[in-house]
Amino acid sequence: MNYQPRGISDQAIQGPASYLSEIGAAEALLKTNPTWNGVTAEAVARMRLQNRFKTGLDIARYTAALMRSDMAAYDADPTKYTQSLGCWHGFIAQQKLISVKKHFGKTDRRYLYLSGWMIAALRSEFGPLPDQSMHEKTSVPALIEELYTFLRQADSRELNDIFRALDAARKEGDKANEKALIEKIDNFQTHVVPVIADIDAGFGNAEATYLLAKKMIEAGACALQIENQVSDEKQCGHQDGKVTVPHEVFLAKIRACRHAFLELGVEDGIVVTRTDSLGAGLTQQIAVSHKPGDLGDQYNSFLDCEEVTAATARNGDVIINRDGKMMRPKRLASNLYQFRAGTGEDRCVLDCITSLQNGADLLWIETEKPHIEQIAKMVDRIREVVPNAKLAYNNSPSFNWTLNFRWQVYDAMKEAGKDVSKYNRADLMKPEYDDTPLAIEADERIRTFQADSAKRAGIFHHLITLPTYHTAALSTDNLAREYFGEQGMLGYVKNVQRQEIRQGIACVKHQNMAGSDIGDDHKEYFAGEAALKAGGAHNTMNQFG
Repeated sequence: MNYQPRGISDQAIQGPASYLSEIGAAEALLKTNPTWNGVTAEAVARMRLQNRFKTGLDIARYTAALMRSDMAAYDADPTKYTQSLGCWHGFIAQQKLISVKKHFGKTDRRYLYLSGWMIAALRSEFGPLPDQSMHEKTSVPALIEELYTFLRQADSRELNDIFRALDAARKEGDKANEKALIEKIDNFQTHVVPVIADIDAGFGNAEATYLLAKKMIEAGACALQIENQVSDEKQCGHQDGKVTVPHEVFLAKIRACRHAFLELGVEDGIVVTRTDSLGAGLTQQIAVSHKPGDLGDQYNSFLDCEEVTAATARNGDVIINRDGKMMRPKRLASNLYQFRAGTGEDRCVLDCITSLQNGADLLWIETEKPHIEQIAKMVDRIREVVPNAKLAYNNSPSFNWTLNFRWQVYDAMKEAGKDVSKYNRADLMKPEYDDTPLAIEADERIRTFQADSAKRAGIFHHLITLPTYHTAALSTDNLAREYFGEQGMLGYVKNVQRQEIRQGIACVKHQNMAGSDIGDDHKEYFAGEAALKAGGAHNTMNQFG
């Protein structure tokens, strides 16, 4: 498969035109329109640079090219894996990318993940819902649009601060600083990054999947993640009761996503196919099979069946022919069919190979624990057929990471003949183990999990689905304990505001973050000296420098 970006210019990835050329273009335009009194070329250039992406499709094309480039880089060097955190609000996404730029200087290989779980739990008009595709499908593209609205505003805010610094340098006659600031504008890296967006099981049939995919792409999504569960029986990947569909049903939805990308001119769009077969023991349908060994026959071969004859067949039985024998698939009271126990891994491998051979770009295998060798064992089998197969992997909060890795270290120590008598495997979560050699080794394995699995198990993209759901709950609990307790206002000042100031958290100046300074500068563009601005000497935000 070809992962090189197609149809995207170098300029689309590197950035827009230079500051001075934008001013020149605006000057030429204004000369042809002499009645546009009071409109200045530099103001026009600044506003254009602050609004680099005019539509969601601009974003989708740009980020798809970035992601394709990252995929090619990973194929050449597995240390160049990518990461994301799930965000349930545009502000959370914005602060994440502002923090990434602050700490690392650039956003390379950092993405966003849009979790269907968090939309269901936090963004549905019905209130909190389980992850079962019961939330409004329109809430998915709406959140994508919101994420990018906030990221574009982060661009505008940061550039506005540079423009103000440029004005100050000119006022002071500092030519060297003026030149440096113009170079900073020309080399500005956008906060806009790829989003991998969860389309669940497609919210219906293939046509419904196509219609929703179009809305998601138009909102800016360059990568759609779709799973092989039954839409109306969809469950969270870490819950029980998952029901898969035959391959041909799933492939139709993959093609629906691809058609949506191609129709909208996002030729580099990425389809991420998720298999839940490892934990799914049920299917809603018996696959259509035309000859032995075809895809439908392979799917049906995993069904839990018993041989029957005309004498032992029961009223209403569904019978299939397997190797010349009449077989009755095990059907539950729910009218679902059961797979044989122990077939999950084989079904996962077949799902992945089939998806890649029919238009998928990345795989997602939903596992019940974070175990590198378990994942690698399946990826090795997949790569025997598709050598550059690679995964997006859910570093899920549904895993007890501490306990899982302490178990892994305990078992490795025991297998190596080391003394584990001072450890109780059933109680390894207890705090008294935190400083033991076992726990220290487990934490080191957790620390290097992403790098190790990127190299060993073909994981191109590491994501955490629900991190900001948990961080919001944890930080709110800590604040509530202090503020409503004996600490009172000090609980906020000491643990929130003082830390914001000392750590350089941008939103300590919350008026600036919300766009107050941008608005003031726009007022000056529009009204000149008559502008009534909010950021004067009496604005209390000035207390923060």
